[in-house]
Formats: sequence, structure tokens, C-alpha cells
Amino acid sequence: MPINEQVPQDQSLDISLDLMREGYLFIKNRVDRFQSDLFEARFLGQKIICMSGEEAAKVFYDPERFQRNGAAPKRIQETLFGVNAVQTMDGEAHIHRKLLFLSLMTPPHQKRLAELAMKQWQASISKWEVADQIILFEEAKEILCQIACHWAGVPLQESEVKERAKDFYAMVDAFGAVGPRHWKGRIARNITEEWIKTVIEDVRAGKQKTEEGSALYEMAFHRQLDGRLLDPQMAAVELINVLRPIVAIATFITFTALALHEHPEYKERLRSGNSHDLEMFVQEVRRYYPFAPFLGARVRKDFTWNQCEFKKGMLVFLDIYGTNHDPRLWEKPNEFRPERFQEWKGSLFDFIPQGGGDPAKGHRCPGEGITVEIMKASLDFLVNKIEFEVPDQDLNYSLAKMPTLPESGFVMCNIRRKGFDTRIIRNE
Repeated sequence: MPINEQVPQDQSLDISLDLMREGYLFIKNRVDRFQSDLFEARFLGQKIICMSGEEAAKVFYDPERFQRNGAAPKRIQETLFGVNAVQTMDGEAHIHRKLLFLSLMTPPHQKRLAELAMKQWQASISKWEVADQIILFEEAKEILCQIACHWAGVPLQESEVKERAKDFYAMVDAFGAVGPRHWKGRIARNITEEWIKTVIEDVRAGKQKTEEGSALYEMAFHRQLDGRLLDPQMAAVELINVLRPIVAIATFITFTALALHEHPEYKERLRSGNSHDLEMFVQEVRRYYPFAPFLGARVRKDFTWNQCEFKKGMLVFLDIYGTNHDPRLWEKPNEFRPERFQEWKGSLFDFIPQGGGDPAKGHRCPGEGITVEIMKASLDFLVNKIEFEVPDQDLNYSLAKMPTLPESGFVMCNIRRKGFDTRIIRNE
């Protein structure tokens, strides 16, 4: 007999295959079908609850009701997060570790990374002008890897950039993958952890110099609540959790270019370089296009919500993509309309492309500001610093694949510098 007789039930013996087939739309499809914000299902032999919407997000991010410890499967820890990383922690230890991340992602850090991104984009133009074509996603991965390591104080040789960028993104790509993509992510994780662990050990031994206040320094010398330094392996895992998400912004940048291509009517307004117009556009990219499909947590203690009993230890999935496309929250959610953010009040639970809640107290991504500022700089570059053509290519993306991306990676050709920007000389 089901725990909750009033709650819709997915009748599949196990949703694993349906989840792989439907991807980002799995929870949303059933929420729409059942006309309910939540339903029960079976996943890998256990009863779970899937839920969607602003009210569900408020419940999901209540630390009295949910915990992250035990929610992320080992296969995701061994690729995306790292084993026992900050995303799997709870309570005071989590807040203490999270404050370290927040200290590295303040507005001055956001501004610095955006400036580095613009400088690196502009430095690439000369190479692109003589190339037959470039794939924006591949270029973005490498540029973001370079600026992330430079900003963090992590030594990176020019000859290493391509492989390091590939490994950082392989961890992200393994999130919803099975087979070769998953194993590639695990191998990339092992290689990257070994590299960063060696760097951490060299810093502690005085063999590698790095500035106090840099991400590398702060992670190397961070002390836990008990006063001990992080184990070098754990310090490496957490430093990767600073670098990897910056490289992952390549996905959002590629979708930003796609949005410009699909909605050229916004280009004229964006040519002013107005920060608010740039921000509305990138926020709509983050809302409209797919990034994180859903997030998981475990019930901390028994409670009832929406006539549903949540039992201690149950796994619960919160629908990220569906909440960002909820017609109760967003008028015409399947239309790309940046102007909707003109009136947006900044709720912590209706717009959750990188998680919900207060990043200082909960599990919302602390690097959201970095994402937005780098996206704004990249959008400004695409609109105001270069001219280019978009040749025929496959720009479709599959909502069944997690994470997803336009098939072609967004090919650009006939790239040329727009005018002459004296700021390049002043910045050198």
C-alpha cells in the first residue's frame, strides 16, 4: 500500500529508464499529467518523491526538513562534486565551509573574473580572424579554464589549457551520463584531483608561491571547525569546486550566442552596453535554456506537506527546469522574453537555475554572481566587440540529454573585430 494514498503515483517499477529518456522534462511531464506539484515513484529500488514549483522549493531548502548528506549518489560524487564535498554537507560544518566559498565570490571577485574574461575574449580575435571557423563552446571552455586558474592562483601552462579544460568539463558532462561519458568524467576527476592536490601540497611546503586571498591560498590554508587544515585531497576537491563551475559557464555562453541568433531583435538594445539590459538578457538565458535538470536531498525528519507524508531518509528530487518554466510563476514560460526580468522581484525560490534559497545559509550555488557577470561580459563581447556569421549547422539541443548543448557547439565564421578599442592597449 502506498505511503500516501492521496498523492499521485508513477506506476513504473523503476523510473531510471524513463528519466534517461525524458531528461529535463521527466518531472515536469508528470507534474502536468497528474496536475499535482508532487508525486511518488520508485528509483533504484527506493521510494522517492519528486516535486516542482516555488512552494516546493521553499520546503526543499528548509534545513530543518532536508539534508544533503546521503543524497548525492557516489557516481555523481565521483564525477561532478568530488567525494564528501561541500554539496554533501549539512549543519554548522556546511555553513563554515560555505562561508569560505562565499568569501571567494564577492562582487570584487566577480568583477575581476568578468574583466579577465573580456580581456581573453578580445585577445582571441586575431586568431579567429584568420580561422575558417571556430566552435564557440570549445573556445569558451579554454578561455574560462585560463581565467579561472589565473584568478585562483593555480599555475597553468599554455600547453596544458586544452586538456585541463576538457577534463573540467568532462566532470560536468558525466552528471546524467552512463557508459563512456560517465567513465570519461571519472577519469577526468581522478587526473584533476591529483594535479590540484600536488599544487596544494607545494603551496603548503613553500615550493609554489601564491597570493594570500587567492582561491588557491585560501583553500590550502582553510581550517575546519576543529582548527585542522583540510586534508590535501579534500582541499583539492573543494578548489576544483571553485574552478569547475567557472569552466561550466561555457554552456551558458553557448546558449547566449544561440539566443542572440534566434532572437536578433534584441541586438539593437544590447548595443548600448547597458548593464541592466545585458543582465536581463543573460538571466532569461539562464531561465529559458536547460542547465541543471533537478537536485536531490534526503528528508531529515518526518513531516507532512501538501497532504504528503515525507518520511525520514526518503530521497526527494526538486524540479529545477520545470520550476523555471512554471506558468504560475512565468507568463508564457516557453517564450524567450528578457524583459520579464524588468519586474522580477528577486525571489529566492521562483528562479532557480543554479539552485534556490539563500546561498549564505543553504545550498544555492555561491558562484551565481560570477556566472552572471562572466555571461554579461561575454554577451557584451559578442554584440559589441566582434562581427561574425553563423553558417548552416545543427543548433538543436536534446532535453533528453543531461546536461545538454546545441549539437554543433555553435559554429561562427568570418569573424572580425568591430572598430578599434583603445581599452585593449590601456589594459596591456
